[in-house]
Amino acid sequence: MATSKWESDEEIQYFREYLRIPSVHPDPDYAPCVEFLRQQANLMDLPIKVYYPANEQNPVVVLTWEGLDPELPSILLNSHMDVVPVFPENWTHPPFGADIDEEGRIFARGTQDMKSVGMQHLAAIRALKRSGAKFKRTIHISFVADEEMGGRYGMRPFVPTDDFRALNVGFAMDEGLASPDEHLPLFYAERAVWRVYFNISGTAGHGSLLLPNTAGVKLNYIVGKMMEFRRSQVQRLENNPDLVIGDVTTINLTKIAGGVQSNVVPPSLMVCFDCRLALDVDFEEFEANLHKWCDDVGGGIEITYEQKQPKVPPTAIDDSNPFWLAFKKATDEMHISIKPQIFTGGTDSRYIRAVGIPALGFSPMNNTPVLLHDHDEFIQADIYLRGVQIFQRIISNVANA
Repeated sequence: MATSKWESDEEIQYFREYLRIPSVHPDPDYAPCVEFLRQQANLMDLPIKVYYPANEQNPVVVLTWEGLDPELPSILLNSHMDVVPVFPENWTHPPFGADIDEEGRIFARGTQDMKSVGMQHLAAIRALKRSGAKFKRTIHISFVADEEMGGRYGMRPFVPTDDFRALNVGFAMDEGLASPDEHLPLFYAERAVWRVYFNISGTAGHGSLLLPNTAGVKLNYIVGKMMEFRRSQVQRLENNPDLVIGDVTTINLTKIAGGVQSNVVPPSLMVCFDCRLALDVDFEEFEANLHKWCDDVGGGIEITYEQKQPKVPPTAIDDSNPFWLAFKKATDEMHISIKPQIFTGGTDSRYIRAVGIPALGFSPMNNTPVLLHDHDEFIQADIYLRGVQIFQRIISNVANA
């Protein structure tokens, strides 16, 4: 049978075992993941620690391979254990079955986002240990909770702790994205997420009148200004083919609420925008504009934020960063084409970069359709195994940088 060569592969077996653990939102149970990782640590003869930075339901698991010079800043290989919800009726394979088809495609939630990368990290370390390799720097392999919900109970509370500081991290690697062609994206920065609520008050009254300063008039003005800004960013993308979505600010209207009944002008309305602020945006100026628009239309608008991330400097991808040079040397030696860019969404790397630690997002899955959060998410077995080899070379280089 065509699938037998993949099914008998040790690393594919471990990967599929991990995929079958349904650590799925909205209520992920991480206990089976922790147990699985304890077994992996025992098999690899590596010490393991489990931390609970937020609460007992959300663990951070760290396996450690000590380097020859443990005083040197360490390497962190991070992944998250949680996966997004599934709609099984839209899948052609059970979402937690980890089925392999004749083409070697492994179907399961998490094959791309991102149980694959966590298991590739472990597989690469296993192969390097077996080969007798030794490295200057200590390597930590971390598995965190809650990334898909913004890291509220995982990386975000973990980074400020003494436990994290004790890891002495000098460089981190985290998730990237699959690529439909032969190039591999490499992410060195992220935009800041602002979820902006305009809570609009206005003159209330009968629907038959033309009242001044209604919440509806103000809402129309604010929406117009935000959409005008959005159009300017669409124009930037259209005018410059070198830009990708991560290079511009995205503005999307995501929620509108309010109203009393169909013939009553309401006293208040709410409109929410998801904003992802590009690296070239002056955050103070952007916020000042929001307030100016509220004043220009007559005031009575309160701005609140569900999220308001600070500006986080990008990781240097030049000669000033020895880890970047080591990473790039590895990919060059393997003739891998990488495309540095700014991540479109958000990952746990932002919390690591925010404390001054360089971090790169990289998932070695080329010639693969981008299916994260989609139905029938899959990775082809040979692509997965090739990714293990790629990580072996990269880890070897950065751990000796």
